Amino acid sequence: MLFICYSKCNTCKKAEKYLLEKGVSFTKRDIKEEKPTLEELTSWYKRSDLPLKRFFNTSGNLYKELQLKDKLPQMSEEEQLQLLATDGMLVKRPLVITEDYVLVGFKEVEWQAQKL
Repeated sequence: MLFICYSKCNTCKKAEKYLLEKGVSFTKRDIKEEKPTLEELTSWYKRSDLPLKRFFNTSGNLYKELQLKDKLPQMSEEEQLQLLATDGMLVKRPLVITEDYVLVGFKEVEWQAQKL
């Protein structure tokens, strides 16, 4: 399991604590130090069955600075994925990536449904 987080994010800290308390083993990756590639993001998006907008950190400063709320609807999926790949701070976190599923954000109910 790959756990992608941002070390200063409180939600990521809660998610990591949750995983540790459940005894789940994972590989931790800081999204700011090692941003997801276009290929990774494309794969995760396709496997997640989620709308692409869920992969954007809509509460982040960079999202707001770039005024993406207004721009995303006019962008193609490819353009949105390329934009996400430019800066890890645009990506919603934490992410949990396994062979079977992709979780975006920390919603305890969703994580419990995956037996996490």
